[in-house]
Amino acid sequence: MTRAVILAAGEGTRLRPLTDHLPKALVPLGGVPLLTRQMTVLRRAGIVDVNIVAGYCAEALEGSGAHLFFNPHYTSTNMMASLYCAKALFDGHDDVVVAYGDIVYEPRVLAALLATAGPLAVVVDLGWHSLWSLRMDDPLSDAETMKLDLLGNIVELGKKPRTLDDIQGQYIGLFKVDRLFAQQFFARYEQMPEGVLFEGRPREKMYMTSYLQNQIDHSTQVRAATVTNGWLEVDSVQDLQRYEAALAQGLLARLYDNAA
Repeated sequence: MTRAVILAAGEGTRLRPLTDHLPKALVPLGGVPLLTRQMTVLRRAGIVDVNIVAGYCAEALEGSGAHLFFNPHYTSTNMMASLYCAKALFDGHDDVVVAYGDIVYEPRVLAALLATAGPLAVVVDLGWHSLWSLRMDDPLSDAETMKLDLLGNIVELGKKPRTLDDIQGQYIGLFKVDRLFAQQFFARYEQMPEGVLFEGRPREKMYMTSYLQNQIDHSTQVRAATVTNGWLEVDSVQDLQRYEAALAQGLLARLYDNAA
């Protein structure tokens, strides 16, 4: 069995004024909230145990049909701290799919993740450059490193690339923790001492990619579930404007099938 947790605690400041009174996950794309799109894909795949880590405007997520966890420190923490609020889900009984609240993806993207075995499996978009070219004028300015070995294991992610050669794909904010590894997943996080910086940030503010890299550096196998497009990240008003324009022109389907 598989359960899912969607991280939706952040304030979504780059999407204001749309997020003045809404969490990021409820911002609509093509008239449909991002969260609705995610939950539809999850449930079509048979994942009915869906959970949300809420924070900012948490009350707006009540009635979503998902179980809510709450991050009371959402204004001063980052993704890993939010995920830790849902630690109870990592009991070893089920695989756990972890998804950012500001992404949408086609069923084939989730299927690729579910089909990838290993302690940790991470969705990697090999066709990332097409999406980044739509989202921004300089794709390299916001991209992160992603390096794979010959067996399809991730060896590096989340760092600032020097050239396009450092980027074999992009992390999309969607990964899976195998049930046999679930109870160990937070062990390294819990052992991290206070006051020590991890890639320049304290534990409570560390990025998810930093924690995945930490797992890799300590010999955890992190498998790449590779796809080509089939997803979007809605991180800013500019993202949303460009997606809506592409949708109106019938051009969005080449990156993400809006009706999937």
